[in-house]
Amino acid sequence: MHIGVLGLQGGVAEHLEMLSRLSDETINPIEVRTPPGLRQCDALIIPGGESTALRILLDAAGLTDPISSRMQQGMPVWGTCAGMILLAQKVLYHQNLSLGGMDITVARNVYGRQQESFVAEFPIPELGGPPFPGVFIRAPGVIRTGDGVQVLARSDDQVVACREQHLLVTSFHPELTDDLRLHRYFIHMCTAACAERAH
Repeated sequence: MHIGVLGLQGGVAEHLEMLSRLSDETINPIEVRTPPGLRQCDALIIPGGESTALRILLDAAGLTDPISSRMQQGMPVWGTCAGMILLAQKVLYHQNLSLGGMDITVARNVYGRQQESFVAEFPIPELGGPPFPGVFIRAPGVIRTGDGVQVLARSDDQVVACREQHLLVTSFHPELTDDLRLHRYFIHMCTAACAERAH
């Protein structure tokens, strides 16, 4: 199973490192920069970065439509921070950023500027274990969730992680921690999706 990390901007190396720490002979993490690279993937992580720049880079690389199409076909995709913005069906005041994925509305930079970055701990019941250390850097916020969206985590009553079928989004940066649980959770999502396609 090939799990791609979009390699255009942001925490690419950190996500690849987390996946490599969990990989065995059944998982192959790869960096994705082109449509042929995307075609090798069974799943994709869209890392944090700057959402406007990331969308411009996606368009320039010819990846916007292929990613949207693969999402519609059921490919698991996880967006962290800026990746969450791109995967939201609606982005407040910035609709041209959306790739048309999860039935959520998000707002950019709800936690303030770079200097207001912080770490907060909060439970993610689906993962079990201790509270998760969320790293928030100019993070977006979820301001609406559709009926089919499962809220996985809140921090101070703000929704910070959601899942809808094969799509996962987090406001924060799990790749900047030593906690592998969310990457392991996504791998399980990918394994289930691959098994479903095989039937």
